[in-house]
Parts: sequence; structure tokens; C-alpha cells
Amino acid sequence: QVQLVESGGGLVQAGGSLRLSCAASGIVFRINPMAWYRQAPGKQRELVAGISSGGVTNYADSVKGRFTISRDNAKNTVYLQMNSLKPEDTAVYYCNADLFPTSWGQGTQVTVSS
Repeated sequence: QVQLVESGGGLVQAGGSLRLSCAASGIVFRINPMAWYRQAPGKQRELVAGISSGGVTNYADSVKGRFTISRDNAKNTVYLQMNSLKPEDTAVYYCNADLFPTSWGQGTQVTVSS
């Protein structure tokens, strides 16, 4: 059974930083491309960043240069370092394993105040 547990969200002022974590279980983590998504109120879920099993990364244009995705295969964990946060980054953030696209965790709320 796939389980994804996100943590690290919170309330931060614009310009601040947060580091999100996602612990995965029930999958062979090291072979799974992983990604972070976010969903703001009234909007569709959108891809924020992805990382391949080999560590190649990609980012949405809106977060390039501010967010960094990384993974620790020994800990079955993927991270999202978010710097220079903006109010428009406010959303619930979810991680996802590409090989299990229908499995989602509970998400973690990120709120950026202006």
C-alpha cells in the first residue's frame, strides 16, 4: 500500500522560507520519479517540481530560481526547499510518485502572508 506523508508547511511572511518533506512507503522509492504539486483554493492542482530517479529536476516557471526539489533515497524522502516565498505560493502542497499517479497524501498547508 502506497503511503505519502507530507510535512513542513506553515504560515510565513512574504520573502521567507520553508522546507517541505514527504516520506514515502509501500514503493521502491529509489526507482520512482517524484514530484511536488500544489492546489490553491478554487484552482486546479498544478505541478511545482519534479525529480527523476537519477536526480534530474524540473520546475514550473513560477518557482524557478526560488524552489529546489531534492531526494534522499536512504530515507525514502523527497524535499522541497522554498525560498523567497510569495503570497501566490499559498496552497496545499502534495507529493506524488510518478509510477503511482493516483496515490496522494493528505498534503501540507503553506500560507504566505503579504
